[in-house]
Amino acid sequence: MAIARDLSLMSVQTVPKSSSLDSRNPVLGMPVFYGGLCCRGGKLKGNSGIGIQAAVQMGAEESEGPLHLKGLRGVLGFDVVSEGELKEKGCLGMRKTKLVCTIGPACCSMEDLEKLALGGMNVARLNMCHNERGWHRDVIRKIKRLNESKGFCVSVMIDTEGSQIHVVDHGAPSSVKVEGGSIWLFTVQKFEGSRPFTVQANYEGFSEGIELGDELVIDGGMARFEVIEKIGSDLRCKCTDPGLFLPRAKWSFWRDGKLVWRDYELPTLSTKDLADIEFGVSEGVDFIAMSFVNDSNSVRYVKNYLSTKSCKPTRVLAKIESFESLQNLEEIIEASDGIMIARGDLGVEIPLEQIPTVQVEITRVCRQLNKPVIVTSQLLESMVEYPTPTRAEVADVSEAVRQYADALMLSGESAIGLHGQKALSVLRTTSIQMETWGREANQQSLLHQYQVGVSLLDRIAEQICNCATEMGEALAARLVFAMTIQFEDYEAFFEGESMEVHRQILDPGVTPDWDIEGEVLTDRKMLLEKAANKLGVDAIFVYTKQGYMASLLSRNRPNPPIFAFTNDESTRMALNLHWGVIPLLVDLSDDMEANISKTIDLIKTRGMLKAGDAVLVVSDVLLTRVAPMAFQSIQIKIIA
Repeated sequence: MAIARDLSLMSVQTVPKSSSLDSRNPVLGMPVFYGGLCCRGGKLKGNSGIGIQAAVQMGAEESEGPLHLKGLRGVLGFDVVSEGELKEKGCLGMRKTKLVCTIGPACCSMEDLEKLALGGMNVARLNMCHNERGWHRDVIRKIKRLNESKGFCVSVMIDTEGSQIHVVDHGAPSSVKVEGGSIWLFTVQKFEGSRPFTVQANYEGFSEGIELGDELVIDGGMARFEVIEKIGSDLRCKCTDPGLFLPRAKWSFWRDGKLVWRDYELPTLSTKDLADIEFGVSEGVDFIAMSFVNDSNSVRYVKNYLSTKSCKPTRVLAKIESFESLQNLEEIIEASDGIMIARGDLGVEIPLEQIPTVQVEITRVCRQLNKPVIVTSQLLESMVEYPTPTRAEVADVSEAVRQYADALMLSGESAIGLHGQKALSVLRTTSIQMETWGREANQQSLLHQYQVGVSLLDRIAEQICNCATEMGEALAARLVFAMTIQFEDYEAFFEGESMEVHRQILDPGVTPDWDIEGEVLTDRKMLLEKAANKLGVDAIFVYTKQGYMASLLSRNRPNPPIFAFTNDESTRMALNLHWGVIPLLVDLSDDMEANISKTIDLIKTRGMLKAGDAVLVVSDVLLTRVAPMAFQSIQIKIIA
């Protein structure tokens, strides 16, 4: 008795409706193919007249020895941080939530950048509101050198300034404490450096329509002032709520408990923004975050603009930080490559108590539309000055992780804070703890499968990824069943068990309670136990050119990590922002089985996979030697 080593595992092909697969030995109403189980998929929407059929088989992946790795050593672009985490904690112990750090004067040296990369930074954000382009160029090139010389995979994002009329600056390089009762002058006069109790406003009309007694609020409540005198375009204000005044802080005016709303009718993109975007393209940044996006037109304009400046795709993220952006939320998300929930500015324009529900809704829509979402602003604000966060801040971070946000972002905590590396450590450890709790408590949210694919191929890819991440007890148990019929003596395998055993194996709602003994299956018990788990695989491998199927897998938030193999550097860096995805750069050939075997062998050789591990393999790589309609597939590999 032996297990067949057929590696032509699960594949999806488009076939005419009238076609059928030749089956033998149907069991419990399901046709079995040469030791595999055929799962018939439903019809796709549309009038294409084409159905989907899928054949499932399971085999064991054996290494072919050192010769099998020739030409691949050193080619696999594995981030050293992820590699170390995988070796130390195993697949299920890896962090899924991505971490973004804003780079500023407190962390711009090569040494500090390396410490942040080692601490888990996936994306470095540069805020174009601050510093000169030469400073930003220096930081970008430092990060690229670290990636090349130290084996990191840190993407770079620039954040445009936008039409930021709601900005005031005290001129000091760091935060300033505002005492209660102190008198401050808010002026449109421009000057270098700082002056005592004097603040510059960056918009000459900032005081238009403002009355005595109105309240000037800094950064959504970090400090509050009452307007006590108007001097031309300037305002003299008295501090009513003492607090912390950050450089280039955001302001808003309130009257009788309501926001003083004024329509400035300024464009989303300024001349400086376009120059900054062109600068980012020339430096090869991976993401551009657009500030104060109010509709989808500005996003489309930037994406079209980028297409004329570079053949390398640069992903465009929209920052949701205004009341208008909430009114056009879905169209902005659809037009963008990702979303940043800028809660600080958003909290200036909507009541504070609405922020939590708005965050939940934005995160939900982003998942439905398959776009990564970053939660930012004041996650660990107290760590700008203090080495330990408040417990409420840790709870806030945990809630964002529980909501399955793709990424969390540090702003002032890392850019100007005294404890940036500690703040990053808090994000990392809190994310890991919350993800572990969610997995153990079976808290994974059930996402309504909102269809995002339009073309037939996209819908096929979407259904493959949905099924792949729902492989829990149902498919895992079917794989056990499919494997059992490889044995010559089928009845001996079950040792005379009744049809109730079959029902337990095939029913997704039943946990198998049978025990298998015997010499033949001694070395297969680990596999059988894995198949009975909620998810029967240790890792998901996806081979992708543009990252689409990797993003669809991420959208479903599976328990195993998603290793995304691509031969496109821009795709690799873009996937760095997707939940649970570990992007790897590797040469992909037309021989898909060779790609799979080589990468599995290399990762196994590095000690990151071990015998008995089950790997789900998904691919959307279009091979030149096959029909374009037959390139998507699912496979299961068992490491021998």
